[in-house]
Parts: sequence; structure tokens; C-alpha cells
Amino acid sequence: MMKLRRYLRGSGRVLAFVFAASIIWLLFDIAALRMSINDVNSLMLKERVIRERELFKKQSKMSQVIKEGFGHPIQRVNEAVTQANNGPLNVDKLAEKVYRGRKREHIFGENNVDFKQRNRPKSPPPEGKAEPVFHDKSRQQNEQPKQHVALDANGKKQPDAKVQSGVLDIKVVEIPKNKDGDSPPKPIDNAKDEPRPAETPSNTLIKDVKVNNAIAEAQDKANVKVGEDKVVGKEQLPFVPKLQKEVDFKENVTAVRKKPGVHKVLLLDVTQAPRNPKAVGQFEEVERGFFNVHLSDQIPLDRAIPDTRPETCKDNTIHNDLPSTSVIFCFVDEVWSTLLRSVHSVLNRSPPHLLKEIILVDDCSTRDYLKKQLDDYMAQFPKVKIVRLKERQGLIRARMAGAEVAKGEVLTFLDSHIECNVGWLEPLLERVYLDRRKVPCPVIEVISDQDMSYVLVDNFQRGIFKWPLVFGWSPLSEDYIKKNNMTIADPIRCPIMAGGLFSIDKNYFYELGAYDPGLDVWGGENMEISFKIWMCGGEIEIIPCSRVGHIFRGQNPYKFPKDRQKTVERNLARVAEVWLDEYKDLFYGHGYHHLLNRNNMDIGDLSEQIALRKKLKCKSFKWYLDNVYPDADAPVVKAEGLVCLRKCLNLQKGSLTFETCDLNRQSQHFNYTWLKQLQHQNVCIGPQSEGGRIGLYLCDRASARLRWYHKVPSLPLVSQPIAFDYAQLMCLEAGSKGDAVLQRSCDQNNAFQKWELTHYFA
Repeated sequence: MMKLRRYLRGSGRVLAFVFAASIIWLLFDIAALRMSINDVNSLMLKERVIRERELFKKQSKMSQVIKEGFGHPIQRVNEAVTQANNGPLNVDKLAEKVYRGRKREHIFGENNVDFKQRNRPKSPPPEGKAEPVFHDKSRQQNEQPKQHVALDANGKKQPDAKVQSGVLDIKVVEIPKNKDGDSPPKPIDNAKDEPRPAETPSNTLIKDVKVNNAIAEAQDKANVKVGEDKVVGKEQLPFVPKLQKEVDFKENVTAVRKKPGVHKVLLLDVTQAPRNPKAVGQFEEVERGFFNVHLSDQIPLDRAIPDTRPETCKDNTIHNDLPSTSVIFCFVDEVWSTLLRSVHSVLNRSPPHLLKEIILVDDCSTRDYLKKQLDDYMAQFPKVKIVRLKERQGLIRARMAGAEVAKGEVLTFLDSHIECNVGWLEPLLERVYLDRRKVPCPVIEVISDQDMSYVLVDNFQRGIFKWPLVFGWSPLSEDYIKKNNMTIADPIRCPIMAGGLFSIDKNYFYELGAYDPGLDVWGGENMEISFKIWMCGGEIEIIPCSRVGHIFRGQNPYKFPKDRQKTVERNLARVAEVWLDEYKDLFYGHGYHHLLNRNNMDIGDLSEQIALRKKLKCKSFKWYLDNVYPDADAPVVKAEGLVCLRKCLNLQKGSLTFETCDLNRQSQHFNYTWLKQLQHQNVCIGPQSEGGRIGLYLCDRASARLRWYHKVPSLPLVSQPIAFDYAQLMCLEAGSKGDAVLQRSCDQNNAFQKWELTHYFA
């Protein structure tokens, strides 16, 4: 001990001892760490080996599927193959999911003949034994074996039913005629001695199957599904297609390498038989309503839908003495289930004392079920009346016909493919009760045209228009909501109604002149009545506490007596001429220049509508833009100001010159209009027929000769159209000395053809 103390005496020795101990401790830590790392690595290596073994097993099983999965029908089933076929990528399982558990329809049509065969048969059956018929296990215990006749590919009977490689023998069971009709057919001798095959994988291929007229004749005699011992009489088949002779299914299933090269995508849609045009999902059937008609027919006529109103709506109070209403449905060739569901939703969810009547206006439908069958069905509802038009009038005049016979104080127009929600009617009538000039509209929610589901929409939506008078939905801005302190249940001012669903006081409707009787069929009527209501003292509101579901279809299924596009264009032109004032050029300038030529389009007499507007003392369209729809982008002209290069165009004393630019001189102010005219007051610039000179003409909105194309600054003013008497595009060009304005062939590099205006608005 003393020796140890002498050895440790002194601070230097103590430090040396501490250092040595630290080194030894560090070495121990490193050793322990290496041991733990080795343990982890060994564990990971072990897991990796296990995973590789499992992967190898799976690969070996899948290789067995490829080798053995398409063997001969009577070979023994390999367990590994069966498990692989039942895996997540199994084709039959995926098909079952797609068809939602229903049995798949086979490619050979409604005769249900299913050909099952294997590629590369390993061993043919012994000679003298016919290929067995697959039996349905569920029927195996109860049914007797059936007589069979073996056919070769040409339809001839075979004395010895030998199974050849790649050739399928088809067993056809004939139904013997029996006087009793109910007794089962007697089995043929030796039929019961046929061997039963073991279970085989279901995902098989068809190879080298020759289909011809013999098979078609066999199918006409009986309906046999190979794989099920099932007999179906011919009289049970409502639709029996015949096989097409030219279809060679052998080539469809056999891979053939073509010569190198390229070709367009082959538009193959080969079927063994003509399609049934009335089958569910066919184009002809879908176009009947442009929505899922089949699913609509399965849904109850009085189905329940979710109450989508805001919670505060349920606590609102309304007046007891609300006016009565007549609900008007106009329809033509409407789907039976949607029409009846619309009527039932009104009957079931409307207070009886407020519902005066339901008027169904049949606009000369052609469907048989909309005639006597509809009359008989609606006879059970005393409040339902049917008005039938002898000729096709269109939606607008059909509504007028319904309004004429209505007895309610308020007219409520609805489309014929809707579902009214709970509490839909009273909030609408309450707004009319408070102010007869208010025109309330329900929130239009969506019924999916694909699955008929009821879809909730945003509450803060309003109807607007974009040029050229195209209806659309627009959400209210957050600033607008905060500024007006709006709640989710407050009425929303609506510049343009959708047009299909609204209520209006009957007397006020006729004070406004109802719909313009000059409008044909459909299109533009919502614009016309919206402008009329707002500009003539009324208001349009969307009521969040009233909600109606509507089937929005991708296409309009209704036929027009005349051209559909021309009918809609004509209606919109009438609306523009009567109600848009100087802003009507925006409508024509957005692709409707051709409507200005009255030789191409006769929009009819407008004198009565213009006189009605004066009689009602309606406000201007500018007032409408300023007070009702201030968000609208509606500049009267596309550009205005000085037209200049180094100098500016100057129009004085009937001549066009170049002068020093001066904003204060009115003679230098021009407008570039929506009709593409360069205009100074009532004078427009246009090319002369000879000499490349520029002339001055009285502005004619319909004249194509006075139109110039000018898109953005620094691009030339181009005469549009390309020219009547000229072979190339002509541009407005300033003389090199600044003393003349000419028209010359367009040259993008010519600086004397680069024009600018002071202000651009579009």
C-alpha cells in the first residue's frame, strides 16, 4: 500500500493514472459497440435471407402458373397455382370487383355459350373417351345427365369423340319435345359414365376456336354454357343475335408478328353479334335522357334526400297568410321516373294549403308512356293537371301556356328533372309576400347524372353572365360578405337567374310582359327576364333556406324544330337589341358579327318590346352594371384616344391628315370598337377600292369592309377581312413624309405600320 502511495505521489502521476484509466474505459466501450453492431447486422442479414427465400418461392410459384395454368381440362390442380390465381392480381377477382359481385357476361352474347379451353395440353385423354362437360356443382345433385351430341368445327357429328390438341369439342344438349312439358328429359345411355373433371383455374385462354354457321345453328337450337350443366329453352331468350360470318376469332386470339413499319391505331370493336340498341349502357339508350336513366328507374319515386338547409333556417318564422302558388312543369319526352319523382317531391314536401295546383305542360311529347299512361297515373292526384300542346312550342311558350291556366297567386316554374327538398316552398312565398316585385330562386343543388346522388353546393353562389351573354355561377367575395354582414341564411342578390326554377307574383309577371313572345324554343329567356326584372323595378334573390336538387346534364337532349345554334343566337340578338343599349356591341364583338347582317339572320320585329320598355320606364343598362352587377367587365370600346406613330391621325373638314399629337384636340380622338372599326364620332376609316387610298365612310356596324384587326400595341392595324379585291392582307400605313395615310401589304418590319392608341381596355 505504501509503495502504491509513493507511486501515486505527485499531481503528474495522478493525471497519468486518470488518462490511462480513460483509455482503458474507451477501449471497452468500442468493443461493446462493435459487438452490438455485429448483432444488428446479423439480424438484418438473417431477415434479408428470409425475404429472398420467400421471393424465390413466389417466383417459382408464378412460373408454375405460366407453365401449368393453361393445361388440359382434366389434369390435376396444383395447389401453388390455385393460390397464385387467388392472389390480388387475379383477373377474375378484379372483374368481380368491377361488376360488384355480379356474374360477368361472356363475350358470346346472350346465348351464354362459354368456351373453356387450355393452351399446350400436357396429355390428351385416352382414346374413345369424349371430352367431359363441365357441371355446375349446385345443380349436380338434383339434375339428371343430359344427352349430348359432339360437333366438330364444321358442325358435323363425330362417331368417335376424340380430343385433339387445340380443338374444342362442344357438347350441345337438345331439349326433347314432350307433350306434358314439365317432365325432365330422359338421359341417354352411358351419359352417366362420363368422367368428372377436377377443378381447374378459371382464368383460361381461348385458342384456335373456329366459329361458323354450324355453331350459330346449334345456339339457335339450345343454350348451353360449358362449365354448367344447364339447359335453357329458346323461348326464354328475348334477344338472340346471330353470329357474324366474317369474324374469325382465331386471328383475334393468336399473336402474329407483322412486318416492320407503322400504322394508325386500329379502331377495333369486333362483336360476335349485333348489339342490342336498347340494352342498358348503349349509346342510343344513354342519349334518351343524357343521364343514368337505368339507375333513375331503380330509385323510389319518393326517395329521401338529406336536409341541406343551414341550421338557422329551421328556426325562422314566416307569416301564416302566405299566397298560394301554381307549380308549373314543362316537359317534352322526359324520362318517366324523373318526371314522376319531380311531381312526388312537390306533393310530399309542400304545405297542402299553399299548393294550389301542379300543372304539367306537355310540349308535344312523342313517348307513348307520356300519353294515356301518364293521364291514368296522375288521375289519383286531384291537384295535378295536364296541359297538352298540339305542336312543339318550346320551353318559353310552354311556360306561357301553363301560366295562362294557372289559378295560384304566385307562379312557380320548375324543371321536370328536379327533387324539392324539405321546407323549400314557404321561404320563396315569404319573399313574394314581403314584396311582390321580388323574384326568389331556390339554391339549385346537384343531382349527379352518373349515380343520381344528391350533392351539396356552396351557399354563397350567385348567377352572373359573361360575354357574349353566357350564364355562369360566381361565388361572393369575402369582402362583400363582410361588408354586408351576411350570414349563411341571408338572401343573395342575383344579377342573372338560372331560369329554370323561380317564383314570381302572377300579376307582376304579366305587368312585365311575361316572356318575350318572339323568343323561340329555348335559350336567352333567363337573360331577358333577368334584365327586365332588375331594370324595371324588381329584384332577383337566391334564398339559401329553399333548396331544390337538379340533374345537370352534359348535353341538351331536346330537339329543336330549326337549327339549335341559330335559334339560340337569334334569341340572344333580340335580348341584346332591346336591353343592352350601347353595350350591345360587346355582345356582337364576341363572335357574333354575322348576326348584324339581317340578310343572314332575321331576329323579328322588336317594336313591341321596345315600346314595353318605355312604358315601364325601365332604367338603362349602364344603371344595371353600376348598381346590380358592378363586377362586370364591360368597356364600351376596346381602345380609345390618339392613333399615333410619331404623329397622330387628325380628322378635320372631311379629310384625314397627320398632325402633332395633342390630347386636347377632339379631332384626334378615335375609338377602336368591339366591332373592330376605327371610329371618330359617326365616321369610320376604311379602304378605298382603288389606288391604296384610305377613305372616310359613315359607320355601318354590319359592314365587314370597315373592320380592322388590332390586337395589342405596336402591332399593325390590319384590314379585316383579308380583302375583297385584294390578293393579300393589307395594313394601314403612314406615308414616309408624314403627309398621307395609305393601305399597303402588311410587313411586320415596317415601322410605319406600327400603331398605338392612348388607352386599351381589352
